[in-house]
Amino acid sequence: MQKSLCILLLFSSFYMNAQFGKNCELRQFKVNLLNPGLEYEMALGTNTTFDIKAGLQVALDPLVSDIYEEVGFFPAVAGQYRYYYNFEKRQRKRRQIYGNSANYVAPTVAAFFPDSRTIENEVVKGAFGYAGLVTGLQRSYNSGINFSIDVGAAYYAGQFNGRILPLANLSIGWIISEKRWCVGK
Repeated sequence: MQKSLCILLLFSSFYMNAQFGKNCELRQFKVNLLNPGLEYEMALGTNTTFDIKAGLQVALDPLVSDIYEEVGFFPAVAGQYRYYYNFEKRQRKRRQIYGNSANYVAPTVAAFFPDSRTIENEVVKGAFGYAGLVTGLQRSYNSGINFSIDVGAAYYAGQFNGRILPLANLSIGWIISEKRWCVGK
């Protein structure tokens, strides 16, 4: 089930017609500080982008007995297919859309690669991941500072019984390289 969902999300992005428009940045490369790592976001259409991150990320560990009290800090790779739905509204209000400063909804997937760890006196190893849906916002400033936050729910899968759990991501960092397609006011 989880493999089918991940494959479906991946291949659906390949079949999209790239129609670069007036809203999304063509591409931007970012460094994340809160979850140390690198992030690359590229435009796929007028209001859509594909965002991929690699680095260390705070996450729920579905194997611990009380997942909401113990979170882990794991190496991870995550991807989102973002649809930004309020570029035009922000432009009408004379707000900046630089760096894809807008609100979005996105299917999201992630894979975590923790080292061996001991949970309830048992050594556990192996990767786990999730696939889900989030809504969020991203803001970028002319100084290059960028942040995004999203919340939603995801189906967690791995060496345990899969289940749906809440999901929240916060990213703070800098845009270090960009190809501007459009700069709004």
